[in-house]
Amino acid sequence: MLVKDRMTPNPICGHPEMSVVEAQQLMRENNIRHLPILDDDKKLVGLVTQRSLLKALPSDISRFTRFEVTYLLGRIKVRHVMVKDVITVEENVAIEEAARIMADRRIGCLPVMRGEELIGIITDNDLFNVMVDLLGARRAGVRMTVVQPDRVGEVARLSTAIAREGGYLTVFVTYPSPEPGTWTSVIKVTNISKEHLMEVVGNLEDVQIKDVREAPGSDAPIIGAQTEGTGEHQSPRP
Repeated sequence: MLVKDRMTPNPICGHPEMSVVEAQQLMRENNIRHLPILDDDKKLVGLVTQRSLLKALPSDISRFTRFEVTYLLGRIKVRHVMVKDVITVEENVAIEEAARIMADRRIGCLPVMRGEELIGIITDNDLFNVMVDLLGARRAGVRMTVVQPDRVGEVARLSTAIAREGGYLTVFVTYPSPEPGTWTSVIKVTNISKEHLMEVVGNLEDVQIKDVREAPGSDAPIIGAQTEGTGEHQSPRP
């Protein structure tokens, strides 16, 4: 999976001479949290984020009326508040490399370039959706977490044992365990009951079941309410 497979192509962009109020309105109308800024030659020169817009507000906003704040922001240009040293990525970069860059730099988006041309943008929300897909969160099944020895053939041994009993693996994700010499695997299986899966895996030598549960998939009701996030982009997170 590459960045070009998950990016938003042809992102909405702003201009350095537009006012902060115009940038706010453009972002609000299009429900976006980051706005690449292009100059007259369509060259990427900056990025506006929710945090950079907040920096345009007076330090003691309580002293001003709403009208006065709007008036002041209408006189401030985007070029005064935008992030100028924009970190970018190319379209053929692996998705995990983009995620690493965003995590290491503590930023929430990467404009995607083809040479000097802006062709897309990839955000933390895009990466969240990648994780949802990789972990099969929208597919029902039996979800199990196991700890296996870190040696050749362990993945094949587990998957073969499940397949032999008619189980269908829809997810198999592995990552290093805190326990030396082991890896953790998260699997999701259909065509086999939870009890039968526990029996099959439990009979494998040196494999420890850490968690097992029925995963309802995307049709399950959402518990609790969630407000749309306002995470920062291209600025260090707290």
